[in-house]
Amino acid sequence: MTEAEEAAETETSEAMEETETETSEAMEEAETDLAGLSGDITISGSSTVEPISVRVQELFNNQAPDVNITVDGPGTGDGFQLFCSGETDISDASRAIKDEEAASCEEAGIEFTELQVGIDGLAVITNAANDAVECVSFEQIYGLVGPESTGVTNWSDANELIVEVGGEGDLPDAELEIYGPGEESGTFDSFIEIVLEGIAEERGQEAITRPDYNPSADDNVILQGIQGSETSFGWVGYAFADTAEDVKLLQVDGGEGCVAADPETIASNEYPVSRPLFIYVNNASAAENPQLSAFVDFYVGEGLDTAVAEVDYVALSEDAKAEVRSAWEAAG
Repeated sequence: MTEAEEAAETETSEAMEETETETSEAMEEAETDLAGLSGDITISGSSTVEPISVRVQELFNNQAPDVNITVDGPGTGDGFQLFCSGETDISDASRAIKDEEAASCEEAGIEFTELQVGIDGLAVITNAANDAVECVSFEQIYGLVGPESTGVTNWSDANELIVEVGGEGDLPDAELEIYGPGEESGTFDSFIEIVLEGIAEERGQEAITRPDYNPSADDNVILQGIQGSETSFGWVGYAFADTAEDVKLLQVDGGEGCVAADPETIASNEYPVSRPLFIYVNNASAAENPQLSAFVDFYVGEGLDTAVAEVDYVALSEDAKAEVRSAWEAAG
């Protein structure tokens, strides 16, 4: 190696060491700043997003133990009601805010920033013992739980309607028990929008589920229902169903063939029942409360990098993370 090459290598090495030192010092300084924070943060909304926010809270409190953060998950719709009445700082949401909800916030003088935090698939599920069904189409799901399926108590009873809407009427002769989210849930809204709405509109029907099923805002209650009936049917966030015992995730055909739900197919939108997950931040609260601003900084930083995957959701791409961080920086 020539003297010039040795000098260049030494210079590069020194520059790298200097950068690493600066990064380490910046991290230590940030942790020191967080350690001095105190105050309250209130988060409510989607039960689907709740595990992400809880994990971010745990990681944040490791560095800022004096900040009191409460997180609960009554549902996306209920969360927006609280948020738009000024009762919470952050609203977790498994769908984008509706126009009427945004209008309610505006009327109350609450300005907010929408930040996508991850991606989730809606798992269409049955009991693990049900070996008669492996894949269901949107038409079959409509026949089982759509607005025209009220009173259907056997899988095969839906076949006539399924054929009528263009699907394959080959569901088995088996008792049907349905478990899914209630109307307060963003998962409920997303399921209708993605799966049922198109068919319902074509048939002049209201885009809604049948009323006679077992709804719950608690995903664990839904899973318990599925686990308790060998020929049950339902839907819930993928992260809740993926590791649940005695629960079988069905493949779904959205028009291009049967696709199994997994992190890759959800991230690519190949799995047809995928959706973005959000948090909504009260801008005025963030400006007035340094603990909240620091928490959201942490959320869009380490939270997106670590917490989302740790609770079994699909993380955003690096480009998408950069867009979220830019959006939050612009809001500040």
